[in-house]
Amino acid sequence: MEQTYIEVKANGLVSAKKGANNRIPYAHQKAAMENLDIIDKESAYSTLVVLPTGAGKTYTASLWLLKHALNRKKKILWIAHRQMLLDQAAESFQKYAYTESIPNINSFRYRIVSGSNIHDRTIDILNSDDLLIVSKDSLGRNLESLDKWLKGTDEIYLVVDEFHHAVNDQYQRIVNYFKPQFLLGLTATPERMDGKNIYEICDYNVPYEISLKEAINKGVLVPFHYYGIYDETDYSSLQLVKGHYDAKELNDTYIGNVKRYDLIYKYYMKYRSKRALGFCCSRQHAEEMAKEFCKRGIESVAVYSNADGEFSEDRDKAIEKLKNQEIRVIFSVDMFNEGVDIAALDMVMFLRPTESPIVFLQQLGRGLRTSKGKEYLNVLDFIGNYEKAGRAQLLLSGGKSFGEKTAHDYNDIEYPDDCIVDFDMRLIDLFKELDKKTVSVKERIKQEFYRVKELLDGKVPSRMELFTYMDDGIYQYCIKHAKENPFRRYMEFLNEMQVLSAEEKAVYQGTGREFLSLIETTDMQKVYKMPILYSFYNDGNIRLAVKDEEVLVVWKKFFDNGMNWKDFAADISYADYKAMTDKQHLSKAKSMPIKFLKSSGKGFFIEKEGYAIAIRDELEDVIGNEAFKKHMNDILEYRTMEYYRRRYTEKVF
Repeated sequence: MEQTYIEVKANGLVSAKKGANNRIPYAHQKAAMENLDIIDKESAYSTLVVLPTGAGKTYTASLWLLKHALNRKKKILWIAHRQMLLDQAAESFQKYAYTESIPNINSFRYRIVSGSNIHDRTIDILNSDDLLIVSKDSLGRNLESLDKWLKGTDEIYLVVDEFHHAVNDQYQRIVNYFKPQFLLGLTATPERMDGKNIYEICDYNVPYEISLKEAINKGVLVPFHYYGIYDETDYSSLQLVKGHYDAKELNDTYIGNVKRYDLIYKYYMKYRSKRALGFCCSRQHAEEMAKEFCKRGIESVAVYSNADGEFSEDRDKAIEKLKNQEIRVIFSVDMFNEGVDIAALDMVMFLRPTESPIVFLQQLGRGLRTSKGKEYLNVLDFIGNYEKAGRAQLLLSGGKSFGEKTAHDYNDIEYPDDCIVDFDMRLIDLFKELDKKTVSVKERIKQEFYRVKELLDGKVPSRMELFTYMDDGIYQYCIKHAKENPFRRYMEFLNEMQVLSAEEKAVYQGTGREFLSLIETTDMQKVYKMPILYSFYNDGNIRLAVKDEEVLVVWKKFFDNGMNWKDFAADISYADYKAMTDKQHLSKAKSMPIKFLKSSGKGFFIEKEGYAIAIRDELEDVIGNEAFKKHMNDILEYRTMEYYRRRYTEKVF
């Protein structure tokens, strides 16, 4: 494998190296690129590629983009949120720029833009730049600065590295500003970030995904030996704020806790390590852990942003010292979650409560890269009676959701090959005790509603907002149990929760509620009904009847969007879809969804002369009600997204 060092400058002209890249892609990287080849035949798309930490996301994406974007003289805007990720992307494009990948061009010009003094500023951007690698903060503050770069460009490839951050408002502003024809997201952790669902952004279009379990089984990553260690620390009096423990309260619990220091040191010594990472709850906690380990003869440092402590060290210097074994442990907060490559790392220690699946998998992934002589990674997880204790088992198996299982139901879980998962017996008892305190599912759904409402600063969640933020395990339960599923009877649910507004109550007490209930629950094995219902909604100017031409406009707009055309018919090609006539489109709409809505719409959908389909006149009084409009739009958005989710789930599982 090529190990050539590339000096990364703020900008430069990259000339194609003669011949072929001597780094051979792994099977999973080739498969990802081949699937992207298929996607790239579309006229536009938003898509997500999922590769675990250490599986070569940046290499795979840059190699593919060299061939499919730069070689075709298309511009690339690559966005990331950390300086190290920006530098890694620039290095990868330079390292693998061979004539085999870019035969149609001799060179390309790149530029890195961020707030760092070693990078350029937005003011430096030129129209002649082919590849812009930009920090989301620099771009988010100066979106208009790219107008000159875009001048004369009809298509760009927008790449979002660490795509789980794309739920962030700043990322969303960037995507909405550029409205790119081609959006490619890259992530190792597609799980929800701060409760938000990242799959929605790309309508669940995932051309390639390899799980942690698959990556270990295929030898892409090393196995782990995970040890769940019983920690007597009492978390029961600590407050949860929006699902997270307060850092100050955790500090007060950890700092000066000699018994806990001794426990951590004891197990560190038991499993031994040449190079370890310990993840802490705060800067002060990292400082104290480094101090305590140094006192015990283990050379350690603390790494965090704007470090100024007695035991702190610059990140890059700390990494070099760890690689050279000048130190044995780095204690950090969040600076090592993403973009750091220490392949020889042989131990990670979780020294704070596991609250986020994304953070857990990112931190675990820091140690799973392969390295010469490295057989496995030791994982020490210090677990107490905190919220969500015991949920690591499913994540370690490569699972996505905790579903309906409780913490002690995981005896039958299959972990990746050659991996060990071992819990102290006292933890098994603790998990059982915590499970006994678990409330009924109906009550959990209510609690989840209140949690999401708190996240939204007191705003009553819409269906889409509840779907976006809801715990995935609870959502999966809702989908499988229609009677307890609030998404099938949302206004009734809101009424039970006593949060309906006066305007909503007017809808709830009349015919409008019956109609909304119908479109909430109408059978939708396929997606055909959605454009018909959207043609009635008419961007909020609701119609009582729709003409053929009005159906046709909305129908074609719906199926032209992204990759919706794939749902038009089984095994249809994009070329065949684009060749369809208006007459064929309208015939499909009338023979399927319109026909079924008329026959099974509880009398709401009717025939009307001169129109393709109509709804009963008695709804005329309610269609102008803003609450009715809001709920109708919310139902259509949610049901469309739920269809995408179901389509993706059926494809993957």
